[in-house]
Amino acid sequence: MSYLKLTKAELTAELENLTAKYKGYVDMGLSLDMSRGKPCSEQLDISLPMLDSLNSTTVCKSANGFDLRNYGILDGIPECKEMMAELIQVRPEQVMIGGNSSLNMMFDAIACMMTTPIVEGCTPWFNVPDRKFLCPVPGYDRHFSVTGYFGFEMIPVPMTENGPDMDVVEELVSKDASIKGIWCVPKYSNPQGITYSDETVRRFAALKPAAKDFRIMWDDAYCVHDLTDTPDTLLSLMAECEKAGNPDLPIIFCSTSKISFPGAGVAAMASSENNMKVFKGRYTNQTIGFDKLNMLRHLLFFKNTDGIKAHMLKHKEILRPRFDIVISKFEEQLQSCEIAKWTKPNGGYFVSIDVFPGTAKAVVKMCKEAGLVLTSAGATYPGGIDPQDRNIRIAPSFPPCSELEIAMDVFCTCVRICAIEKILSE
Repeated sequence: MSYLKLTKAELTAELENLTAKYKGYVDMGLSLDMSRGKPCSEQLDISLPMLDSLNSTTVCKSANGFDLRNYGILDGIPECKEMMAELIQVRPEQVMIGGNSSLNMMFDAIACMMTTPIVEGCTPWFNVPDRKFLCPVPGYDRHFSVTGYFGFEMIPVPMTENGPDMDVVEELVSKDASIKGIWCVPKYSNPQGITYSDETVRRFAALKPAAKDFRIMWDDAYCVHDLTDTPDTLLSLMAECEKAGNPDLPIIFCSTSKISFPGAGVAAMASSENNMKVFKGRYTNQTIGFDKLNMLRHLLFFKNTDGIKAHMLKHKEILRPRFDIVISKFEEQLQSCEIAKWTKPNGGYFVSIDVFPGTAKAVVKMCKEAGLVLTSAGATYPGGIDPQDRNIRIAPSFPPCSELEIAMDVFCTCVRICAIEKILSE
């Protein structure tokens, strides 16, 4: 039944029934955490044999004979560069292997461009008082926190089913030299699960920014995180940029954080020779080299990109039932009410739901009071400000399926209660 077509008396009766149901959940004393997209214990278990791949008898040398126990190799083990390059569709010589965090490398990249021009003759971003960054919304809160930390004005760009609205992106970057970059999660975007279309990728590659030092921060976090047997495909931005004569535009990132172990994976960054020369100039002063034994551990376990893809099939079988629970609960309990809409991603770690306008904060607060912790309402927008107060990011990966069932019952009940209260108040 559509809540938009019910009479005031019918809505009031429905609200009474739902309120009684909600009280029952509160009385259960639940403690459910879905605030972040963390892998569950079953996912972590399948990577445990990696810990046995490296021991005191292991030959710790790369193919070229370098002793991996020692200092050196600033940009990472060559074999590891080859493996990660194939994941993100670039050439090995364009890759730098970092520590355990791609977010760390993104932060460092921004920090580097704040103090050192990425293009000779340009002004370091720190000296651009009105510096701006484009932020597709809804998007990844930690991206926004990085540019927020460095004092950028963040300009929201609406997402479409094909990626960021490129008419808006092209218009903005072509006219404003104070716009220095854009954040992107191009495959299974956080939180909507959208994969950028071929046309969108090509339009990114063909951008003509007013700022010569404009850069595309391309966070390919979910490049192999498929949930279906018909996964999305993503065009190589690096290849398209080279075809378009814009090889310096993209800076590409990925990691194995949600492949092997969060906090103990391997991160990578890829870019043009010009860009990498600047970044390595910073890293040379920052480190003598990252953890090569951890790189070796990953190489011994996965062996190559095919090994990673085979490993991710195991992840898919663990995660797919969880996403099915979320979608089925939404369809069963919210679809007929006509008060919310949600995505059905083919991969990634999240489901994005737009609840009744003006109620997202109330929904998250109500869930918390019933023992269900969600990502803060507004987190998917710069500064935590969702102008319509309706987007909520659902992270199904961490809870066991039995707990996820209950969590979604609680969530849907709260969505319905808050929607009715909002409709009645208007």
